[in-house]
Amino acid sequence: MTNILICLFSTIGALAILFASIGILRMPDFYLRLSVTVKAATLGVGLLLACAAFFFPDVSVTTKAIAIVFFLILTSPVAAHMIGRTAYHTGTPTWKGTLLDELDEDYRIQRAGQLEDANKEAAAQAQERQEREKDAD
Repeated sequence: MTNILICLFSTIGALAILFASIGILRMPDFYLRLSVTVKAATLGVGLLLACAAFFFPDVSVTTKAIAIVFFLILTSPVAAHMIGRTAYHTGTPTWKGTLLDELDEDYRIQRAGQLEDANKEAAAQAQERQEREKDAD
């Protein structure tokens, strides 16, 4: 019975990782590639670690496999979110077929506020320079 589970889980896990690698090649932009890769690779690695837990009857191996799967499931979506958000802030282009950018308005308002603050700061620095130049003359 465990051999059947190991064969089933390892096949599904390997296929999930294969789909993740195909997704890297087939998806049109960075954001879709990131999404496909993280989801499929997390599933694939989780299933392969479950195979390791079934194959080795030792409790320490099973405990380590469960801990790794837990932290993988916990950290992969957070890391993907941060990578995607950083890519968005740095201006990584989206696919030309993207219909809706829900973040554009929110970040446009935020960027405008930052730009306004930067302009005020630059104006204050220019005024200070002019005053120093007048005092030096």
